[in-house]
Amino acid sequence: MTELDAPARYRLTQYAHGGGCACKIPPGELETMVADLRGVPDPTLLVGLEHGDDAAAVRVGPPSHGTVPSPTAPDSPAAGGQAVVSTADFFTPVVDDPYDWGRIAAANALSDVYAMGARPILAVNLLCWPRDLLPLELAREVLRGGLDVGRTAGCPVAGGHSVDDLEPKYGMAVTGIGDPDALLRNDSGRPGTPLSLTKPLGIGVLNTRHKATGEVFPHAVSAMTELNATASVAAREAGARCATDVTGFGLLGHLMKLARASGVSAVVDSAAVPYLDGAREALRDGHVSGGTRRNLDWVRPHCDLTAIGEDTALLLADAQTSGGLLVAGEIPGAPVIGELVPRAEQWITVR
Repeated sequence: MTELDAPARYRLTQYAHGGGCACKIPPGELETMVADLRGVPDPTLLVGLEHGDDAAAVRVGPPSHGTVPSPTAPDSPAAGGQAVVSTADFFTPVVDDPYDWGRIAAANALSDVYAMGARPILAVNLLCWPRDLLPLELAREVLRGGLDVGRTAGCPVAGGHSVDDLEPKYGMAVTGIGDPDALLRNDSGRPGTPLSLTKPLGIGVLNTRHKATGEVFPHAVSAMTELNATASVAAREAGARCATDVTGFGLLGHLMKLARASGVSAVVDSAAVPYLDGAREALRDGHVSGGTRRNLDWVRPHCDLTAIGEDTALLLADAQTSGGLLVAGEIPGAPVIGELVPRAEQWITVR
């Protein structure tokens, strides 16, 4: 077998029980598991475990020994220091093509930094590989995909860690930097602020269809590999202070976490939410992941969904992989899908 023909002979999604961010531990179980886990209090910790933000952040002071930061360097420490943002994200294959899976996983990991309003400066690979089942040529293609996305992002990818595992898994640990006083956080939402969504939903149902049938959806791959860098900059330039990315817990799940953290509620205009072509057809044909159904079960008691049907509710809870940013604020080119409102009986009302 040559390096060129190896990818075509294997369907990577068939070597994993789930795919992409749909293979996350269900949100309700995860919250219970980590509820009492707290580290040593540290005044430099800006964002930690409390509100389920996309990454952790610490404040780092200005250089010592009299070093003066350059005024022309956009990320050089000022008097208030800077924020160092750290995250890790990896998952099982979401598509069969190893190179595309590498690109998707890398874009998804970098998204956690962009969702915090920061800039990625270093990434390391996280690779689990069933070396007795799948050739190493495929693993190399996965890593090549991640490296290419790192180049596009201007973020060095340097080394990492590998494990011989029963299932293939890939992702990255990413470090970023940003302004500690302008991070995009889950707890900074305010009533009266519009909600913008920067990528359409439907990635989950299309990926589930791909796993079941082998059909390829290039527009879904394009959406998943699109970096959230531009959206992150646009959010900061628009003065936004609250955002998250929409991944494994679906739009409703991530919005509920944001609303809870901010002490507000949210109203979603279901007719304004964009979807990828073919998403409704995939749903109609039953291609719904277990992760999506668990998402809906988790949010349903805390949402008013009486104005919409079950199909729309499933799409709003669809487990996304490398989805877009959900920003509390208006940004160019992104549809407004709702708004934050004062705290009401339900965290979310869908109209």
